[in-house]
Amino acid sequence: MWMILAFSAGVATGSSGSEVVGFDPVITGRCLAAMSEDQSPRSCIGASAEHCMETTEGGWSTRGMSKCLDQELQYWDARLNAAYGKVRTMRKATDKEMSDIGSSAPSQAEALLAMQRAWIAYRDATCDYERSHWGGGSGGGPATVSCHMYMTAEQALFLEADAIVE
Repeated sequence: MWMILAFSAGVATGSSGSEVVGFDPVITGRCLAAMSEDQSPRSCIGASAEHCMETTEGGWSTRGMSKCLDQELQYWDARLNAAYGKVRTMRKATDKEMSDIGSSAPSQAEALLAMQRAWIAYRDATCDYERSHWGGGSGGGPATVSCHMYMTAEQALFLEADAIVE
């Protein structure tokens, strides 16, 4: 399960009408830059959202958590889209090279597209399942956004790693 950031401890605290001023994607960037070789980049997922919740008035309210988590989701989604574009370009070039030499190898670009479409369906179903654990309660919103954020970040990191392999 994706029970992230101690929802049950902070759902009802803080002001629900405050603006999100504590979100800073640089926090995640610093975390990634400071990692040792034995650390996983996954350990930095949520760093900016958590900083946002800790430094924004009402950041631990349901609304505050949702806003902070959504802002980090948008950050990771932009990274995912950039990495996907780069990998797709690389795979199309590989497909062309393979075609030019007469290979009958399956298309890497088509396989990438199929994988990404399947991943989107998997992410959405997984996060719907996560939300179901909240029984319609107010914590379901932040839990769903958190699930989307974590899964999007993991996919972004996967694609970024694929983009630097070659």
